[in-house]
Amino acid sequence: MDWTSIIGYTATVLLVLGYLPQTVRTIRTRSTDDIAMGTFSMMGLGALLFAVQGAMTGNYPLLVANICATTMSAIIFGIKIYNDYFKRK
Repeated sequence: MDWTSIIGYTATVLLVLGYLPQTVRTIRTRSTDDIAMGTFSMMGLGALLFAVQGAMTGNYPLLVANICATTMSAIIFGIKIYNDYFKRK
C-alpha cells in the first residue's frame, strides 16, 4: 500500500467519524435547533459531489467516505426539515 492510499483511507475514517457523533446525537435527541441549514446543506452537497468525483475517477476511499457523509447529512437534513417546517406549525 502506498502513501496516497494510506492518506485516503485515513481521511475516509476521519470524515466518517467526524459526521457520526452529530448524526447519532440528532437521531437520539431529535434536536436540530443549533444546526445551520445553509451550512449543513452545502456540506452535504459537497460530500455528494465528492462521491460523484470518487465514482468517476475510481477513487474508492473518496467514494466510500462521501457516500457515508452524504447519507449522514441527508438524515440530519431530513430531521431538520421536519423540525423546522412540520413539527413547529
